[in-house]
Amino acid sequence: MQPRNMSMSGVVDLAAVKAAQEAKAKAEQARAETVRQGGGGAVSAASLVIDVDEAGFERDVLQRSTEVPVVIDFWAEWCEPCKQLSPLLERLAVEYNGRFVLAKIDVDANQMLMQQFGIQGIPAVFAVVAGQALPLFQGAAPEPQIRGTLDQLIQLAEQRFGLTGLAVDPDAEAGPGSEAEAAPEVPAGPYDALLEAAVQALDAGDLGGAVQAYKNVLSDDPGNTEAKLGLAQAELLQRVQDVDPQQVRKDAADKPADVQAQITAADLDLVGGHVEDAFGRLVDTVARTAGDDREAARVRLLELFEVVGSDDPRVTAARRALARALF
Repeated sequence: MQPRNMSMSGVVDLAAVKAAQEAKAKAEQARAETVRQGGGGAVSAASLVIDVDEAGFERDVLQRSTEVPVVIDFWAEWCEPCKQLSPLLERLAVEYNGRFVLAKIDVDANQMLMQQFGIQGIPAVFAVVAGQALPLFQGAAPEPQIRGTLDQLIQLAEQRFGLTGLAVDPDAEAGPGSEAEAAPEVPAGPYDALLEAAVQALDAGDLGGAVQAYKNVLSDDPGNTEAKLGLAQAELLQRVQDVDPQQVRKDAADKPADVQAQITAADLDLVGGHVEDAFGRLVDTVARTAGDDREAARVRLLELFEVVGSDDPRVTAARRALARALF
C-alpha cells in the first residue's frame, strides 16, 4: 500500500495543473476574440439550421453532437402542424446563438431514420447529445414550453457532457465592409487569490484543501472554468491517493465485468499519464454495460475529460467513441 499521506507530486506534474488552467482561460479568450473578429473558428448563424439525410446522419448529427446538442425536427411537406413548428424552431436556433444546432429531417425521404427513432407521428422533436438520443416532444407545442425544454436540454448538455455550444460569428451574413463592435475589456476575475491558494495546496499535497478552495470559488461562480478544471484534477488525485496500484491493476484484469474496478483503474491510468488507456477503458465499459453501471462509467469518463481539457484532441476522439458506444 502507498502511505496515506503521500505526495502525488512524483506522479503528476502539479506545475502543469496551473499551466493547463491558464491555457484553458487563454483558449476561451481566443475563442471570444475569434467571434469578435469574425474569424474561422466561428460558425455563421445560417449553419445553425441544417437539412440532414440518412447518408449524412453520422457526420451531421452523431459527430456534431459531441460538440453541441443537436435538436432534430422530423417533418414532412404535407404536415400542417410542421409548418407551424419548423419556422419556430429555426428562429429559436438562431436566437439561442450556438447553444444548439437544429437538424431538419424529411421523414418521407428518410424512412430508415424515422424507423430507428420509432417515430409514430409528426412533427416529432428529438435531441442527440454526445451520441445519446433523447425524445423532447411531439406536436406543435407552445413556444414557452419549447423554450423551457430547450433550456433544460442545454443545461443537461453542459452539466453532464461538458458541451457549451458553438461560437457564432454575428457578422457572417452582414456582407463585406461591416465591422464588429470592439468587445469590452474583460476585467480580472475576483477569485485570483482563492485559485492561487488552491494551486499552492496542490503543490503541497493538501488535496482536501485544494478541493475545498475550488469548491468555494464554484459556490459563488458555478461557471468558472479554471475552478472546474482544478477541482476535477484535485478530486482525481484525491481518489487515487490511498489506492494500491498493483491491486487495482489486478482487480481490473481479473474482474473485467466489475465496473468500479475499471473506473478505479482508469483513474490510475490518467494519473500515470496513460490518457488514451483511461479513456479507452471507460468507453469499452460503457459499451458493454447498461443501467446504473453504464451511467457510472459514463459520468467518470466525463469527469476525466474535465481533467484533460476539452481542447485536447484525445478528448475529442474519446467523445466520438463515447457517442458510438451510447447510440
